[in-house]
Amino acid sequence: MWAGACTSSIGTWMQKLAQSWLVLEISGNPFLLGLDSFLGEIPIFLFSMVGGVVADRMDRRHLLLVSQFIQMACAFFLAGMFAWGHVQVWHILCLSFIVGMAQAFGGPAYSALIPTLVSSEDLPNAIALNSIQFNVARVIGPVLGGLALTKLGASWCFSLNGASFVAVIVTLILVKSRFKPDGVKASMMQSMKQGIQFVRSKDGMEPLIALAFLMTMLGIPLIVFLPVFAKDVFHQGPSTYTMLLVTSGLGSILGALLVATFHKGRQKGLVALVMIMFFGLFVTGFALSPWLPLSCLLLFLASAALMTVFSLVSSLVQLITTDQMRGRVMSVYNVAFRGGMPFGSLLVGMLVKDFTAPVVIAVNGVLLVCLGAYFLTMHKKVAAI
Repeated sequence: MWAGACTSSIGTWMQKLAQSWLVLEISGNPFLLGLDSFLGEIPIFLFSMVGGVVADRMDRRHLLLVSQFIQMACAFFLAGMFAWGHVQVWHILCLSFIVGMAQAFGGPAYSALIPTLVSSEDLPNAIALNSIQFNVARVIGPVLGGLALTKLGASWCFSLNGASFVAVIVTLILVKSRFKPDGVKASMMQSMKQGIQFVRSKDGMEPLIALAFLMTMLGIPLIVFLPVFAKDVFHQGPSTYTMLLVTSGLGSILGALLVATFHKGRQKGLVALVMIMFFGLFVTGFALSPWLPLSCLLLFLASAALMTVFSLVSSLVQLITTDQMRGRVMSVYNVAFRGGMPFGSLLVGMLVKDFTAPVVIAVNGVLLVCLGAYFLTMHKKVAAI
């Protein structure tokens, strides 16, 4: 499962690099870059809870397979449109929304499937390893994507992404899960309410969900708007954007490795909150740095801090949750975790035009420091978990 997901993630990052650069190059408008991210993430915010209910009612592998086939078809369609010279920004925006719809159902199923493949004591390591594969792909994917984009053209990035889904489809067919869905008599709405009630009944769960939303809303625009920094701040081309993505991916791998190494320590919540504050400091430093080598170092450190927080918060949510509720609870978590991304990206895209990317991202960094300090002082249950 790890190998298949890593292969597919490499293809996804190849497409993300080419797609982001293509949107900015065709339109010249940073707002459309934010809009593309918004349309890719907003279906996850709107429909993940429905996807979580479905993930608890059927074989999660089958739901994931449908999601993978839809994403594969979108990648090949975009490759064909670009190869024939007919691609426009609205095509990319529409396909981003369709892929987001597929991920709204596939995301909760994947999050719920992973814990059924390992024992509970190995769960933090499994989550950290899953983060590592995603971020190994963030290193390899942009490198391959940058080479394909500059040497062969964007259609190759999209085609190779489509082909990469074969790996995860094969592993989903082969993998065996111990989860067996129960016969469910409750309606879809009742099942969603059960998931929400479970979240509300567990100490510390609600603040963790709120933290995930605010952290991604303020933090993820750093990654989304890297093309703007490469093009408008450092006045470079796709190779510099590739280097920034690779640097971010390497930092994220370090963060995931740190969690995998030290996951048995206590007070994971306290560590997560402190790392949010460090993340905010590094984000502000990156945004205000005029020197590319220093910017790369700060981006590396910011990405390490961000992945440490993501892995710790996800582990805490998973450990609190029972297996039969996992699909619904993880859908609530996905709504928060992925829901913050579209709103943050859209808002930053609107503000960048008037205030510039460095200023807006720097303010986000300051707000992240304030966020960590607020939870440390006002939500002490999170720090005690």
